[in-house]
Amino acid sequence: MSAQDDKLENGIVVDTSSDKAIDLRIDNSETGTASAAGGSARPRREAPEFIRSMAPEVRAATELRLRKKLDLRIMPMIVLMYIMNYLDRNNIAAAKLAGIITDLNLSDVEFQPGCLYYLSCWYTRKELGFRTAIFYSGALISGAFSGLIAAGVRYNMDGLHGLRAWRWLFIIEGAATIGIAIAAFFVLPNFPRTTSWLTAEERALAIWRLEEDIGEDDWLDSEHQSFTVGLKLAFSDVKTYVLMFLLFGIVAAGTVTNFFPTVVKTLGQNDVNTLLLTAPPYVLAVITTFLNSWHADRTGERFFHIALPLLFAIAAYVLAAATTSTAPRYVAMMLMVPGVYTGYVVALAWISNSIPRPPAKRAAALAFINAISNSSSIYASYMYGATYAPRYVVAMGVNCAMASMAILAAVVLRVILVRLNRKLEQGKFVDGAINSGGFKYRL
Repeated sequence: MSAQDDKLENGIVVDTSSDKAIDLRIDNSETGTASAAGGSARPRREAPEFIRSMAPEVRAATELRLRKKLDLRIMPMIVLMYIMNYLDRNNIAAAKLAGIITDLNLSDVEFQPGCLYYLSCWYTRKELGFRTAIFYSGALISGAFSGLIAAGVRYNMDGLHGLRAWRWLFIIEGAATIGIAIAAFFVLPNFPRTTSWLTAEERALAIWRLEEDIGEDDWLDSEHQSFTVGLKLAFSDVKTYVLMFLLFGIVAAGTVTNFFPTVVKTLGQNDVNTLLLTAPPYVLAVITTFLNSWHADRTGERFFHIALPLLFAIAAYVLAAATTSTAPRYVAMMLMVPGVYTGYVVALAWISNSIPRPPAKRAAALAFINAISNSSSIYASYMYGATYAPRYVVAMGVNCAMASMAILAAVVLRVILVRLNRKLEQGKFVDGAINSGGFKYRL
């Protein structure tokens, strides 16, 4: 689409080069506009004419084709990026077994919230849980393969060209990360409105289905909102703090994964076998995460899809702390990773579901919650010292407490959302919600 074939209408680029130009303008002539910050009820905009004229089955088929196109373009690269994002940190623990501690005499800024916000700018609330699971599968896949890669490097490359195995780990993975980052720059799109590889109709549909779902256009509305404004709005919403405790509890309960090879080493295996034994729990976690997230999206339910996996995690921690027998301990280890991550992915989607608008508020809430939740790493390293092996009673006890706190926070959030939904059903105004079109918070 050349520059001379474009024209700007109401801030929207419209392709007029084709015989049938698609009008992407949104009609506000009858209702006017309201503040994007959420100070008053925002009127429902009208869909483009060609979308209004679609029969339900035609629109469903058209949306399905659009989702497949988006999935093929966005999700593989997002997953690859997250695999590389987590592969190095997973291999810190593996590198410990490969000699990094003795060699270095040792006694990033997360891109995760950006990716979560990015996905929420392309997918509707009912689609977000499963896509978040696909995205987060990168971390789980890296957990599975990091042990296998580390075992291979430890066995075959230690001392090659005078370099220890842990150095080769970071050389190999660092080179792959650079290549994927360059590819991502050219593959990943920005917002639906500015994406050139969608047709005009597909762009209009991609824009409208999000407008229909959350009541706002992220591209236009975000132009009038700074991060500071979004942060103030996020801090004034009690849901932000409840979600913070929810995510902090889950992440804190999952700190065992940062030291997983060290914990598995207490089974008494050699270094290579230990690294191989770290893979099955992550493979199981990939399966349970996909199934749980798919079912959460299919049913629209969030609370039980978070709380039930955490109960399995608590059981695993209790079992690990209660025995030194090999078989029960490995069963516990098999449940630790799925127990934490299976619900965590749904909890991430619950943030965007619970704080849908305005976009700046959603982005600020994601960043704030993610920053606080990851602070658990500050104290976690002190709980997995050699003196606490093999049962790591203190660590397992803290993990149980944090998982319990997360469940309690999920209960509180569900109660809040039930009350807000009741207000919406009664036609009362709810700040930060879409006060029209039958919107309800997902429970």
